Amino acid sequence: MPSTPYHQLKQYINNNMRVDEQQAEAFCKKFRHKTVKRNEVLLRVDEVCPYIYFVNSGCLRVYMLDVNGKESTRFLITEGRFGTAFPSFNLQEPSLAAIQSIEAGEILYICHHDFNDLLANFPGWEHTYRIGLEKDYIASIKRIESLITMDARQRYQLLMETSPALIQRLPSKIIADYLGISQETLSRLKSKK
Repeated sequence: MPSTPYHQLKQYINNNMRVDEQQAEAFCKKFRHKTVKRNEVLLRVDEVCPYIYFVNSGCLRVYMLDVNGKESTRFLITEGRFGTAFPSFNLQEPSLAAIQSIEAGEILYICHHDFNDLLANFPGWEHTYRIGLEKDYIASIKRIESLITMDARQRYQLLMETSPALIQRLPSKIIADYLGISQETLSRLKSKK
């Protein structure tokens, strides 16, 4: 069977819901496919986020800018995961965050209306989505807690244990920003390994 842009999404829903092939096709038809370039901006600050994304390949970054223009990475969205600037997407109000493709890759995306239509009318999707939100919320809280309670070495070690591939594939600037440390500190931590 040839691989299509919707293969991973079908696999995701088949792993998380009981659906037949026809239902999986109907679900996937709500999504559109896009090839993204490295560093392509998908959402700018102050725009209303129209889409939620599913990453087939590559990595998306949700980040904010402080008053001095310094970037602060909130989330990294890798293969087989959903992500968006959630407050803006959910509330349909201007976003405080931006979304950028860190790597060239392929994504699927769905608009706010169609996504809510799936939640209301696709059996099992609301439950699957809620479980995914809970996991992402817990991961977000744990990340915030690590920024408060752990030193740089501990945060780096935790990322090495949970997502070692990220350290290898993403630019040091992004990893340092995600860990809340300087690039120099990240370089020192890497050299101690």
